[in-house]
Amino acid sequence: SALQAQVDATVRTMRETINNLPERKERLDSFENRTDRLSITSHGSCDGVGKARKLVWWKDIKGRMCLISSVIIFLLVIVV
Repeated sequence: SALQAQVDATVRTMRETINNLPERKERLDSFENRTDRLSITSHGSCDGVGKARKLVWWKDIKGRMCLISSVIIFLLVIVV
């Protein structure tokens, strides 16, 4: 009797698990889709960050070149 109760409980648990499989598959598919979208977004974001870094670097170089040129012109005006 106790053994039969354990078997019945196990069968009940197995049936519940089997009935929940489609729902679990849906959740896993949804999770997989979200992670794929996140991965694509992150790769695009990395490309954007690299481009922004290059732009900032060029602006910095241009600023330094302007400053150095201004100092050289100023010194030439003083000397001449």
